[in-house]
Amino acid sequence: MHTSDIAVQNLMKVKMDSGQLAIGMIVRLMRSVEIAVIAKTAGFDSIYIDLEHCSFSLETVSQISATAVALGITPLVRLPGLNKSEIGRALEVGAQGVIIPHVERRTQAEEVVDAARFPPHGSRSLLGANPHTQFRVGPATDTMRKINEATLVTVMIESVRGVENADEIASVHGVDMLLIGTNDLCNSFGAAGSLDHPRVREAYEHVASVCRARSVHLGVGGLNSRPELAKEMIKLGARYVSAGSDTGFLTTAAAATAQIYQ
Repeated sequence: MHTSDIAVQNLMKVKMDSGQLAIGMIVRLMRSVEIAVIAKTAGFDSIYIDLEHCSFSLETVSQISATAVALGITPLVRLPGLNKSEIGRALEVGAQGVIIPHVERRTQAEEVVDAARFPPHGSRSLLGANPHTQFRVGPATDTMRKINEATLVTVMIESVRGVENADEIASVHGVDMLLIGTNDLCNSFGAAGSLDHPRVREAYEHVASVCRARSVHLGVGGLNSRPELAKEMIKLGARYVSAGSDTGFLTTAAAATAQIYQ
């Protein structure tokens, strides 16, 4: 069977493109494929494996990604930084998208797109038999087109400079989403932990306006401890929200349960 017979589809991307909100879980703790099953059972649209803040191997990324795709959950990988070879490897082992932190300039966004997309939109290296086509081989042009369409490229806005340059970053063809990292943004403002700081709201409003004008999705991150505040930012037009991490969910539930017996 050729790739032309296979639907290479990113269900999270499809949902956002249709105007709906996709909900994601960050994975930092659980290294086994069961985390994808839990995410599915809980009702999440995606998981993102946070290699910026955990020690997972590529083998772990591959196993979780393959399981997630089979269950209809979109696996994304947040990398530690802008490294073109790491972007390519994360996608090759099965991730359906990458999240790159601390993007502040157009040139950085261009490098991300170049690494994440096949020609003619980038320079990603093609391996014919890959997880995205269920290891079936077909015409190269068809394979690259379908995987390009299904790959979600996300850059994070986490600093004053990133907010200021949001429009030129969003103007890069091939960038699908600007995800605001609220905690690091607060640090950049010199207001650590002040998630409801007026400048945070202003930043969200500005980036949301840019996203609307550039037809790029807005993502909300770092507000899982303040769901009421996250909902306010979602109303600005966000199509993705990071609702929490496996670590946070486990710790919160464990503490609540222990409290019952004290």
